Amino acid sequence: MPVNSSPSSPRRHGWVWVIVILLAIVLIVLIVRGLAPQKKAASRPQSSRVAVATVRAGDLPITLDTLGTVTPTYVDNLVSRVGGELTAVDYQEGQQVKKGQLLAVIDPRPYQAVVDQMKGQLAKDQALLKNARLDLARYEKAYEAHAVPQQQLATQQAVVDQDSGTIQVDQANLAAAELNVTYTQIRAPIDGRVGLRQMDPGNLVIANSGTVVTVAQITPITVIFTLAEDQIDSVSAAMQSGQPVRVDALDRTLDHALDQGTLITIDNQINTSTGTVRGRATFPNAKGALFPNQFVNARLYLRTLTNVSLAPLGAVQRDNDKATVYVVDLQTKKAELRNVNVLAVEGNRAALSGVKPGESVVTDGFDKLQNGALVQIGGQANGGGAGNAHPGGNAAGGE
Repeated sequence: MPVNSSPSSPRRHGWVWVIVILLAIVLIVLIVRGLAPQKKAASRPQSSRVAVATVRAGDLPITLDTLGTVTPTYVDNLVSRVGGELTAVDYQEGQQVKKGQLLAVIDPRPYQAVVDQMKGQLAKDQALLKNARLDLARYEKAYEAHAVPQQQLATQQAVVDQDSGTIQVDQANLAAAELNVTYTQIRAPIDGRVGLRQMDPGNLVIANSGTVVTVAQITPITVIFTLAEDQIDSVSAAMQSGQPVRVDALDRTLDHALDQGTLITIDNQINTSTGTVRGRATFPNAKGALFPNQFVNARLYLRTLTNVSLAPLGAVQRDNDKATVYVVDLQTKKAELRNVNVLAVEGNRAALSGVKPGESVVTDGFDKLQNGALVQIGGQANGGGAGNAHPGGNAAGGE
């Protein structure tokens, strides 16, 4: 006989479904309760940790950086005007010499002999002239007494004039010979520094051929630099202001000032192949830090912005042509996004309009920062004190 299923089986299946539904409800409730605190926490405003700097009032020079080459004020390559044996070298290599100081001597004896010869010739011709004048005086008396014809008197006058001309030639030859003697002494034409010795005693010097010694004036010294043609107006305006334009010579790293000088002038034409114009500045070079043909960075101080708001350049955020900063209210700890105008930049400092001295601007921590957001101040930086820029700092022109 077949066994029928128990009537309680459908009931058991029903209770299973009820239990499953209850468990699902409980699970949903637990999930909702677990998510509720997270949503609440997410709804709370998050604060960003930032670093701020205080805006300071001060002066900021507007400068222009360019590459330059150190060039001696004068460079003289001394070539002998006379030939002969080099008998003496009266300088040490690298020595500082004065104008007129004796540097080298060429054997003067051949030229002194010519001088003595010219003196003898002059004395002989002077005696002939003296005799011709005495004869002229006698002929004049004889002519007055009608003892000689006028033609003879005129002839004697011509002899006197001829001898006078001979004397002038002799005097000129003597002066040239004496000048050659002075040329045997090679002297410094300027104050400066001599270079390496190029000829030794005993060498034969050929007239007007080969440099005997080089003298370069390095105190003061100059720097020649190039300017782009669109910078000429600003440099010319600075020159026409009536005040000397300061120029600093900096090393390759722009960290160390070698010397401070002034702008002399800029060239009178633009190089059409490069679109640049050359300028020259002079430096006292009292310590000898500038060396001929040395490459340096020339920094021109065109003008100075006085009593402006200075802030670190890192506080400025750029979006195309717009510049902004985040200003933090230290009481409410809220950041305000503010548009500013960058007047000029020097090193890591910027002169700004749109902020006031004493306000705090964000310099670091921009990742999640928004207008009106709460911030946590993690550090403060100096916003750039008043006063002129350090001569060793980097600089760029104002915008």
